[in-house]
Amino acid sequence: MKKLLLGTTLFLLAWADGFPLMTVEAAEVSIGISLPPPIVFAAPPDVVVLPDTDVYVVPDVDEDIYFYDGWWWRPWQGGWYRSGFYDRGWGYYEAVPIFYFDVDPGWRGYYRDHSWHGLRWDYQRISHQRFQQNWKSWQDNRHWEKQGTWGVKGYRPRTEQQREEVRQQRQQQYQQRSEVQRHQQQQQKQERQQQEHQQEQYQQRQQEHQQEGRLQEEHQQRQNRRER
Repeated sequence: MKKLLLGTTLFLLAWADGFPLMTVEAAEVSIGISLPPPIVFAAPPDVVVLPDTDVYVVPDVDEDIYFYDGWWWRPWQGGWYRSGFYDRGWGYYEAVPIFYFDVDPGWRGYYRDHSWHGLRWDYQRISHQRFQQNWKSWQDNRHWEKQGTWGVKGYRPRTEQQREEVRQQRQQQYQQRSEVQRHQQQQQKQERQQQEHQQEQYQQRQQEHQQEGRLQEEHQQRQNRRER
């Protein structure tokens, strides 16, 4: 309240004495990320769990949609988005989700051919209702890991060392994608814009404080002259 009264008093004094008030308008920098377009589903989608993972995919749409650890995930134009729903509410996620480098990039072809790296893959199509009812207990109980094969006949899961080597290879390949590199460049540009905007705001506050100090000093000088 005191700050408001002081600001009003200074404004009136400056106006009465003919001093122009300095107005520094902050540059409005629009720093945002475009959201992906919606995907229309005729019905809640079935999902399939990928071998060697707890990652579920939606095989019946062309766009990649994953489910992992309670979230639906979606890559778009080199960035990542997640939601609590499979068809709406996407929000930007600032990093590559931890599960992604466990996802075999050729999974769609293996799904189509019922063959996982040359072995017959009798995957389960899990209805949305069954999935919603069970995914949490499956995750907590390590349901798919305990089954051991994920429906792949004769499958031998990779060792942890092998999995880590594959993750590193996929990460390198991912970073070389043109859309990922463009997205990273866009992020860097937006970070620079944000820093510039913050610097402008800081300079504006400094100028306002200096002006306020000058007006206070001039007001005090006038009071002192009147008292003499």
